[in-house]
Amino acid sequence: MKIGLFFGSFNPIHVGHAIIANFMVEHTDLKQVWLVVSPHNPHKKKSTLANDYERLHLVNLAIEDNSNLKASNIEFSLPQPSYTIDTLTYLTEKHPDKEFVLIMGGDNLGTLHKWKNYELLLKHHQIYVYQRPSYDLGELVTHPSIQLFEAPLMQISASFIRKNIKNQKSIRYLVPDKVFQYLEGSSLYK
Repeated sequence: MKIGLFFGSFNPIHVGHAIIANFMVEHTDLKQVWLVVSPHNPHKKKSTLANDYERLHLVNLAIEDNSNLKASNIEFSLPQPSYTIDTLTYLTEKHPDKEFVLIMGGDNLGTLHKWKNYELLLKHHQIYVYQRPSYDLGELVTHPSIQLFEAPLMQISASFIRKNIKNQKSIRYLVPDKVFQYLEGSSLYK
């Protein structure tokens, strides 16, 4: 089974994330997309993140009615900060019957050469890239392991959502309905 891994802080998950995950499972050869909640991205400050399990819960709320999407906490038990190559190596050993594909935005492709063991990523895994306007895709765009997709994109960021919550502005329609309902009744991000 071919599974796409969509890594992110999901701090919080928003409709842009859900649209990309659903697009990848509907318009590619992927059978499932796992949204991998990263406890600590090496490029972000951990102090800005909500609790790992709260973020995982929000992802589960967002996708619970879609059997092709799955929330994953696989990185919670791995050393931190989380490096994509380490997670992929672990998953490949744990699930030898599955083929894992990395899903990333074009903004990340341009800096992939700075990632830990990026050569191994390219050697052992396909990378499905959804293009993002105004980002240089870099020299790796022509690598045989890279496939480009024109997914529908929304200019929404988790930081914008957190700012709205903090400033008591509505986030309705920016996040899936169940996530909105949960955050409305929660002190998370306030």
